[in-house]
Amino acid sequence: MTATDAPETALCSAKGCRAPAAWSVVWNNPKLHTPDRRKVWLACEEHRQHLADFLDLRGFLIGVEPFQPGAPGSGQ
Repeated sequence: MTATDAPETALCSAKGCRAPAAWSVVWNNPKLHTPDRRKVWLACEEHRQHLADFLDLRGFLIGVEPFQPGAPGSGQ
């Protein structure tokens, strides 16, 4: 991806949502990933709790942090 192809705004990971990301929902599936591996879903304000609850129910949720573009694991 070139700089001209990159999206200007990181978007929420919820299906069909096009809202800007405000939160990083950090998770790990212990059956698939090593303990130090961190996966990140981005979430808007509206979907933050839904995505966190989905992962927490499965025992995957590590935490929810404010989204910081350019931070490691931010998807940017």
